[in-house]
Amino acid sequence: MAPLNTISTLSNESAKVIIAACEAKARSMGLSMNIAVVDASTHLLSFSRMDGAKLTSISIAIDKAFTAAGHRVGTHTYKEAVWPGGPAFGIWNSNGNRFTTIGGGLPILGKKGEVLGAVGCSTGTPAQDQEVAAAGVAAVERFIRSEDGVKARL
Repeated sequence: MAPLNTISTLSNESAKVIIAACEAKARSMGLSMNIAVVDASTHLLSFSRMDGAKLTSISIAIDKAFTAAGHRVGTHTYKEAVWPGGPAFGIWNSNGNRFTTIGGGLPILGKKGEVLGAVGCSTGTPAQDQEVAAAGVAAVERFIRSEDGVKARL
């Protein structure tokens, strides 16, 4: 057994790729968004509040990213489980009330399924927020593959 673990996590450069892709997607949908990117340890790495984004959605975007990274699944996956009597009813009270079950938070996974970080978007409907977040995930996945390709050629 190794005495230390090494984890892969998003870099600031990756966060910039995510933010740019999310902003572009939101603009194409006619929306303004709050966009949060967290690292593998759920700590805020980057944040963007587009002009016109709801002020009350700032913490929601951050909490969506926190939840997606910490629980390794999209925040939308809890939708049916959180109703009274559901298996996850009351889960939003966990983690200092930061756990959110509103769609719009997606984890970013590495090649081995490990969480590298997450993105959370908020201001639109949960479906719109998730669509914008998915654009950021897709962009950073392309970026990571291109970076891996560059390193493999060196």
